Amino acid sequence: MRDHPHRHSAKPPDVWTGRATNRMQWLLALGGAACMALGIELAVDSAWSSGAAPLVMSVVGCIAAGLLVLFGTLAFVHVDLRLDRECVEVRCGHIGVPRRRIPLSQVAGAEYDAHVTPRHWGGWGYRWRPERGTAVVVRRGEGVVLRLWDGHTFTVTVDDAESAVRVIRDRLRPGPSAASH
Repeated sequence: MRDHPHRHSAKPPDVWTGRATNRMQWLLALGGAACMALGIELAVDSAWSSGAAPLVMSVVGCIAAGLLVLFGTLAFVHVDLRLDRECVEVRCGHIGVPRRRIPLSQVAGAEYDAHVTPRHWGGWGYRWRPERGTAVVVRRGEGVVLRLWDGHTFTVTVDDAESAVRVIRDRLRPGPSAASH
């Protein structure tokens, strides 16, 4: 993590927010929409001569695959990270689902990772790997790695992850009132 001495003297914000975006997901969403359009086209204007069952299976299959791809990709077009005095909240996509809220009382530490890649996690999205923990990966690049008290980790890609790590570490540090007790 690069050291920025002028940033350490400033009081961290009450609420820190960050975001990471992946514009490539829009291409996948377009593919899902095209698959749905094919299913609708088959249903509306079909010269299918093999019977109704294969036509219905094709229409349902195209529409189902299209919806799965469309909504699956739109859910991970971007990720928002919100850090306040009590928790870290991660929301994905335009409707904020999936969402994860981690109270700071469950966080043992935070690390900066300059090289989070979908390849290391098995792709984009909400990922779990037994040897690595859980992650929300929407693009390659910098991210925050939270070490939780239960031994698990949670990684999230976010722009300006160094700043987020500084704020988390500052919030995890015992305050003057906690030291006097």
